[in-house]
Amino acid sequence: MSLFQFTSRRLVSQAYCGLKPPSSKKQRICLEMARPNSNMADFREVFAKAKHIAIITGAGVSAESGVPTFRGAGGYWRKWQAQDLATPEAFARNSSRVWEFYHYRRELMLSKQPNPAHIAIAECEARLSKQGRSVVVITQNIDELHRKAGTKHLLEIHGSLFKTRCTSCGNVAKNYKSPICPALAGKGAPDPEIEDAKIPVENLPRCEEQGCNGLLRPHVVWFGETLNSDILTEVENELEICDLCLVVGTSSVVYPAAMFAPQVSARGVPVAEFNMQATPATNRFRFHFPGPCGTTLPPALARHETEIIS
Repeated sequence: MSLFQFTSRRLVSQAYCGLKPPSSKKQRICLEMARPNSNMADFREVFAKAKHIAIITGAGVSAESGVPTFRGAGGYWRKWQAQDLATPEAFARNSSRVWEFYHYRRELMLSKQPNPAHIAIAECEARLSKQGRSVVVITQNIDELHRKAGTKHLLEIHGSLFKTRCTSCGNVAKNYKSPICPALAGKGAPDPEIEDAKIPVENLPRCEEQGCNGLLRPHVVWFGETLNSDILTEVENELEICDLCLVVGTSSVVYPAAMFAPQVSARGVPVAEFNMQATPATNRFRFHFPGPCGTTLPPALARHETEIIS
């Protein structure tokens, strides 16, 4: 059994969303490599030969579309960061506040467009599929910008802003309403001096399944929650067969996604990191390209001279 098989199968049964790595040392990858290569020509040679490309994306790729990350200095909605609101406990304590936060994010995303990094990935997938080659996007983002750009083979491991789940019957549904319910119209402004709307729970988004009317929540994975095991199994299968992995705009600190690329690298597959700065995982990868993803990624994924276009 390979190292990846061992760790990923444990991952499927135990994975949770969080900022800290799992405590078990057996689930950690300790591979250290020499300083990664930043030569684009070398990467392009590897890219030209790859048949199954896995692209793991994080908040950095969407930040270039003007999407706030709610992390780090200045990353606040009112007085809170995402990890203060994106938890089951926060929703249980104050579902009105949490829904204001997500309503603000939904409305904001309706005005945002994919940037050159999203488009380069989607165009690469479409082009390579005609050559019998595959591209899968494994994203931590919940903004659907990859889908908007045209990506077809997409695994959203943290869910979507534009899906809801009923807390009573469990029904999951797409939802692009603006506003999502009348009581949230005009609510959710991020300014710190804004007071909570304190919307009565009966006026928050409700399930439309016949005879239910249960309280809806965003269909996203909150901090401390278990990731969907079916999606993680799909991720495992894709990472098992990939012969090139790209890590784009991710901090490599949110688990379990932070484990994916190091596990791929551990079995000898080239991994290329595209990020504004180095991350805790950078030295485990073969390539590292610093700078905005919208600048570095398009030339990396452009048609190679060896590609045959039918």
